[in-house]
Amino acid sequence: MSDAIPGEVLVMGAGTIGCFIGGSLAAAGVPVTFVGRPRVLDKLARHGLTLTDLDGARHKLAAPTLRLCEQVPVGARPALVLLCVKSGATAEAARELAFALPAGTTVVSLQNGISNSAAAGQAGPSLNIRAGMVPYNVAEISDGAFHRGTPGRLAAEDDPTLRHWLPVFERAGVPLDLHADLLPVQWGKLLLNLNNPVNALSGLPLREELMQRGYRRCFAALIDETLGVLRVSGIAPAQVAAVPARRLPGLLRLPDWLFRIVAARMLRIDAKARSSMADDLALGRRTEIDALSGEVVRLAQDRGLSAPRNARMVALLEAWPQDPKRWTARQLQDALGL
Repeated sequence: MSDAIPGEVLVMGAGTIGCFIGGSLAAAGVPVTFVGRPRVLDKLARHGLTLTDLDGARHKLAAPTLRLCEQVPVGARPALVLLCVKSGATAEAARELAFALPAGTTVVSLQNGISNSAAAGQAGPSLNIRAGMVPYNVAEISDGAFHRGTPGRLAAEDDPTLRHWLPVFERAGVPLDLHADLLPVQWGKLLLNLNNPVNALSGLPLREELMQRGYRRCFAALIDETLGVLRVSGIAPAQVAAVPARRLPGLLRLPDWLFRIVAARMLRIDAKARSSMADDLALGRRTEIDALSGEVVRLAQDRGLSAPRNARMVALLEAWPQDPKRWTARQLQDALGL
């Protein structure tokens, strides 16, 4: 497979994920255009783009070298689009892409949840939409500076147009794996993302939150409920973490001292890492809880079941702006009936 760059990349949604992955590709020599909101673009125009990770890598892209746009540029012909907008903006972004880009343009949805690629395909039927999955956490640690705080490899639905990109992503330090069926991988990642609302309500960095058994019990309860719905639905989630999904709840419920030993790989998270949902709460933005626990609730309803704990998390996150507070582990356990 050739290491040549197949063409230009357009990042639709220059947030934490879009800036980190797009920036990594740009640092490897790929022509990248970032489409985003003025709030983010203004910071990039002033400070440039700095990328770091838990493995010690560091890249700095000077502001004048960045291609920044508030809308898809007229006449753009990217070989690949990375769709990184929040779930609520998926349809609008897909319509803009379909209007501006040639039919058949490959778009990879690097978004949370299960349904975004389908929503994008419905809104932009002329596009070649492929589902994708981002396994790691990225946080904006200062203006224009983005840090990957956990390990993992990107994943996407297999497509001939994506195979040419594999060596490019590998060289850029954001390796990509292709799957004939991505759904099990997406559900495997969603199980891990069920910690996002727990982390957001805790107000703590990810590692600090995971070191408290009370919060882990809440996370475990959400996973247990989801695994039950998946079993009835005939969906076997892929192993995305260091341990199989079915073993996660038991691992999370271990006493703190034992969890620290047994889950050493899972705790390979640096102190800078936090969930994007925590950032959303801090900035007063609508969270993606509907794309996480909401997906579980909808799948349960489709199967004639209920998912009361995930439904409760949806309600807590939606009510948070009216009553913002940090939830203790005990308070959150009580709210979930644990």
